[in-house]
Amino acid sequence: MGKAIAEARKAQAKAEVPIGCVIVRDNRIIARAHNLREFTQDPAAHAELLAIRKAARKLDSWRLLGTTLYVTLEPCLMCMGAIILARIPTVVFGCFDPKAGAAGSLFDLSNDPRLNHRLKLFSGICGEECSRLLSGFFAALRQRHRAIS
Repeated sequence: MGKAIAEARKAQAKAEVPIGCVIVRDNRIIARAHNLREFTQDPAAHAELLAIRKAARKLDSWRLLGTTLYVTLEPCLMCMGAIILARIPTVVFGCFDPKAGAAGSLFDLSNDPRLNHRLKLFSGICGEECSRLLSGFFAALRQRHRAIS
């Protein structure tokens, strides 16, 4: 999770929402990414999707079997959909996202019997640190907006 937090800090340095992700297989990082929505002006440039794409290219397969995805914030519906479609068996995340989370907060797609893939979830790993990163980022953003107004 420390490497995912380092990716989140890279996003923050670029004025992006500080979310980072790494994908591990056989105890080695095969992909890493951080949010790039503002930089790319792409609504799908979430850390998870970027890392999944990199991992698929590295493994030359869309099936990311035997991998673990580490991300600092609970994945949203779009990212959980990609995780399920990529057949990632394990997801570890830092803090919950009560407004958009799809791994236990608003929805839990990890164990939905209607889907053809289930995955193991581990939540709250380095949760306080991940939550502080996000809270600090949004507090600073609000402060900048107030200063401009």
